[in-house]
Formats: sequence, C-alpha cells, structure tokens
Amino acid sequence: MAAVTGVGLSWPSKLTKTQTSKWGFSPSHRRCNPSSSSSAATIRMTASVDEKKKTFTLQKSEEAFNKAKELMPGGVNSPVRAFKSVGGQPIIIDSVKGSHMRDIDGNEYIDYVGSWGPAIIGHADDEVLAALAETMKKGTSFGAPCLLENTLAEMVISAVPSIEMVRFVNSGTEACMGVLRLARAFTGRPKIIKFEGCYHGHADAFLVKAGSGVATLGLPDSPGVPKAATFDTLTAPYNDISAVESLFEEHKGEIAAVILEPVVGNAGFIPPKLEFLAAIRKITKENDTLLIFDEVMTGFRLAYGGAQEYFGITPDLTTLGKIIGGGLPVGAYGGRRDIMEMVAPAGPMYQAGTLSGNPLAMTAGIHTLKRLQGQGIYEHLDKITGELTQGILDAGKKTGHAMCGGYIRGMFGFFFADGPVHNFSDAKKSDTEKFGRFYRGMLEEGVYFAPSQFEAGFTSLAHTPEDIQRTVAAAEKVLKQI
Repeated sequence: MAAVTGVGLSWPSKLTKTQTSKWGFSPSHRRCNPSSSSSAATIRMTASVDEKKKTFTLQKSEEAFNKAKELMPGGVNSPVRAFKSVGGQPIIIDSVKGSHMRDIDGNEYIDYVGSWGPAIIGHADDEVLAALAETMKKGTSFGAPCLLENTLAEMVISAVPSIEMVRFVNSGTEACMGVLRLARAFTGRPKIIKFEGCYHGHADAFLVKAGSGVATLGLPDSPGVPKAATFDTLTAPYNDISAVESLFEEHKGEIAAVILEPVVGNAGFIPPKLEFLAAIRKITKENDTLLIFDEVMTGFRLAYGGAQEYFGITPDLTTLGKIIGGGLPVGAYGGRRDIMEMVAPAGPMYQAGTLSGNPLAMTAGIHTLKRLQGQGIYEHLDKITGELTQGILDAGKKTGHAMCGGYIRGMFGFFFADGPVHNFSDAKKSDTEKFGRFYRGMLEEGVYFAPSQFEAGFTSLAHTPEDIQRTVAAAEKVLKQI
C-alpha cells in the first residue's frame, strides 16, 4: 500500500489490528505531487498512445447533440453530460463493453465514469446480460412482490453493517428523500445537517451547497426551491467537526439527522480526515440524532460492506444505489429494524414506488454482488486504482503542473491544485480551466473521465494493466501540451 503525504493523524484505537492494517498510513491514499514510483515509471516507458490511432472526429456527435437541444433541455437528461464545465462537444455513446465505450463516430475510450459508478464489474458483463435475458422471459415489470426482492434484500442486509431491514426504490435521489422523511418521522425533529459539497440527489431539502452538477454549472442552489423547503437544512464544511458541534449547540434537541457522504464524490474525490467520522458518530449518539451514510457511490465500492465496513463506523441509516442495480435504475435505504419499521405499511411513514423492486434491477444487482464476493476483488481494485492515480500525479509533477489527488479501492480523483483538499472550499481553488483543457485532450487520446473537476472517477474489474498504462501515457502527453 502506498505511503501518504500531509496526513499525520491516527484512527481511533477501537479499530482492530486488521482494520488498521488495511489503512496503511491513511485510509485515503492521499497524495499531492508525490515522487515517482517504479510502477508508474514502467507504465510511462512501456505504453504508447499513438499505436494504430485513428483520426478523432465528433461530427456525428455534434449533429446528434444539436438535434437533442431542440428536443430536451440543454440536449441532455442530466446536466453534467452537456460538457458545460469542460467545453467542447459532448460525445454521444453508441455502446459499452468491459472497461471501454464507443461513440457514434466510432471513437473508442477507456472509461473511468462507469455509468457514474454502477459498472464495477465492467460494462455489459456477459453473466449479468444472460441473467437479464432469462428474467425478461418472465416479464419486465410486475408491480407486485417477487422472490428476487427477497434475494437481493438478504444480500444487502448480510453485507452492510448498519442494515437490518431495507426498502428498494428507483434512484439515489429517491432513497435520500425517503431516508430524510424517515429520520424526521422517527425522531419527531425537523432539522438536518448536511455538508457543503455533498450531493444527496435533487430533492428540495438537499439543494443547499450541494456540489456536483450545481457546482459544475456555477448555479445557485436552484430556482424553484421554496425557502421553506430548506429552512431546516443546516450546513457545515466537510471534515470540520467544530462547525458541527456549533450547530448542535445552537439547535439543541432539534436535529433529526446528520447525513453525509463518508467519502465525498460529488465535489471531486475528498476522503474524511481520520478522526472526522468517529467524531460525527459520537456527537450524534450523545444528542439522540440519527447518523445517515449516503453510500450511493461508496456502497460495495470501497468494500463489500461499503465505507462503513472500510472505516469501521456504523451509522443508523444508509442509502444505496448504483452498484446494487448492476447498471439498471435502483436505489435503497435501510438501517436499524426499529427505525425501518416506521415505513409503510409496517408503520405510518408513507413512501411508495411503481417500479420499486423491479425484477430486472434485482437480477442485475444479485449477479453483480455475487461477483464482488470473489477472492481478491477489492485488492485488485486497490492496485489498479493506485497505479492509475499515482501515474497521473507523477505525470503532473514531471510536466510542471500543480496537482493533488487520492484513491480508495475503486474510487479516485485528482485536482489541478496544490492541495491538500479537505472540503468543497479547498476543491473550488482548483484550476478548472486547465482541467477542461486536460479533459478535452484526454478525449482525443481515447480516455473518458467525468466531464467535471467536481466528480470522482471509478475503476472496475474489467480495467486491465494495459488500460492503466495507456491512460497514464496519454495523461503525460496531454499534460505536456497544456
């Protein structure tokens, strides 16, 4: 495991020896312009991005996108896809397989977005596709209970430390809406604390200093959100426990829940400081406040039991999405049995969904989680993600760019800034114009990152050493040019 600079803290002593050892020097593998490693040097020497390179054109994508802008707001169905923060022409995808994607112009890319996280075993996995084909023979939607729901629920409950009961929904946003309503219903309190730069979907109550697409587009929280909807939403800087303590002091007995991404992925990749999550867990228990981990991104990505297994901190409630649907639309929230029994029809808190527990999503999730139970899965993700991140940062140093970044298992990120980056305020100091130039250059070299400085990246089991070598070589080439 790689060494870390700029972090001199110790994790609480209650961690077991096994838990501590998997951290190495830090859980975040955080680096800021680190010295070259032998593996990164080998990557640069052995990879060539010019072999068999075809002419790069986006003519068909441009034509399709111009038509799309007449049909859909901004030409897209989710804002960050429009490339507003990186400039240039959005690419229109035709197909995906493994670690690669192909656009309608025939350009092929090594993909580090992975459908924004779900594709942890690779795109269009043959086993998952075969299972879906069998399930589709029975129908695509029942609107009624099916055995597949039981199977996936048992797998989730067995894996995630905090979850004793689970409710499936259709998206991460829906999961966060439900869990917030549940927290308020269970505690009888109105207020929540969220953190600047953490994104919990686009529900009104969460669109306060929300990071992600809002930050990418430079928008205010959002027109159309009434003041009353966010009146009870309190915010604090991520990794700042003193700010949280002040909010608890100011609003004694009013705070229903604290919700956070245990690793921020929607303001770029920002890991927690070593003592931060433990301190949040302590203060919530002392104030009879629920702790909610939004693990839509980190669930089953940092460890089979998610960030809460990785860090050894158990929240009261958890939201999930992405990976548990294996690439199909899905979300979930779950937690302690006594809390979850408040949800209708077991209890009075209402939440429903026509497509919740959809048999196709359940099937894809089941077969994806089965694959993640294999030996050495997360060690493999840690290795390839470390080589990728290290290689890009080494390339930045070699070419004279201020860069910092880090990774945990299959999640990573880097900033065009000196760093370190501990919160959204730090992230906003990044050179976003330079990121845009880097991004467009990498597209031409056949590498697809998230089209925003304020998004984490993802690796998969399908990524090969050759993918990493080509990516690092491409990064060095582009960084020399910008």
